[in-house]
Amino acid sequence: MHPDDKELLFQFHNTATRERAFTAIIKKYQEKLYWHVRRLVVDHDDANDVLQNVFIKVWNGLENFREDSQLYTWLYRIATNEGLTFLEQQKKRSTVSLSDVESGLSNKVKSDTNFDANKLEWRLQVAIQQLPEKQRVVFNLRYYDEMPYQEMSKILETSEGALKASYHHAARKIEEFIKNY
Repeated sequence: MHPDDKELLFQFHNTATRERAFTAIIKKYQEKLYWHVRRLVVDHDDANDVLQNVFIKVWNGLENFREDSQLYTWLYRIATNEGLTFLEQQKKRSTVSLSDVESGLSNKVKSDTNFDANKLEWRLQVAIQQLPEKQRVVFNLRYYDEMPYQEMSKILETSEGALKASYHHAARKIEEFIKNY
């Protein structure tokens, strides 16, 4: 059982218990954040690299965390931004178009040794990779993390209405893709 976030933050602000509190935060959120990032960047090694950057930013910024939002909301915002930054850097490094990068992500899914095109979950993953970045993030947060629109609004700094529309469009595109796959 993990201590609650308020207690972890209190421990983090005490220099004697700071490292132990940070380790507890990592243990509490590492898996959720890993899967959130992994769904964005697809590749396991890339997800680990991004997650390492996330926790470095958390370590450097936690001292100044104002607690205007919940800790997990703040962590998801950092993870989302780091994942999107990683994808942006991938696009800049390659001289290919955005659609080529996105098809590259779906090719990573297809090249996974466990990939079976007949399995619905793999078709879902390929469909998700076809979505524009923002819709992909919104879909993942809502579908996999079952995150309320209110929390997503804080993480992505956009209105709940825009998020609902993005999710609806994403779900419709995924449904079409799976039907026609």
